[in-house]
Amino acid sequence: MTKYVIILFLCASSFQGVAQEINTNTQKEDTIIFPEKCLGIWEGVMNIYHKGHLRDSVNVRFTASKTAKKGIYIWKTEYLSSKKPMVKDYKLVVDDINEGRYLLDEGDGIQLTEYVVGNKMRSLFKVEDIYLTSTTEVIGNQLIFEVTSGKEIGEVKGIKNYSFINVQRMVLHKIE
Repeated sequence: MTKYVIILFLCASSFQGVAQEINTNTQKEDTIIFPEKCLGIWEGVMNIYHKGHLRDSVNVRFTASKTAKKGIYIWKTEYLSSKKPMVKDYKLVVDDINEGRYLLDEGDGIQLTEYVVGNKMRSLFKVEDIYLTSTTEVIGNQLIFEVTSGKEIGEVKGIKNYSFINVQRMVLHKIE
């Protein structure tokens, strides 16, 4: 019996040391603000879905970099389409670091409010009668962007339901 108690104690002690190391590493990562985790040049593919079916895909390059002004980052997406190339040259602005709140400044007077929890930035907004969600997430060596859009489809007993008509999903890998 004593032998099992000693083994259990040793296992528990080892686990506690590992848990402390994981906790320390997590704390170090948590002190790095979200845009800093995204710095660099990333490339990949954006898949475009309509009503659950893949409709198109396009190669994408995303660049996140610092500017001369503290708390403002370049947040540039290039759609490398042969048919319809496009550049979205935005700024990501730290709005309230304690609240995890950022502003995605499109440069034409439009600013979308973004919230960061952990390694994921989220936004929810409405344009006319269309609701959109936007997420940006760092998972290992991948940067994943997703935008969904849909409309209200009904209400039952005070609960409104919404569709997901369109989904754009980018999976990017860091190249620089």
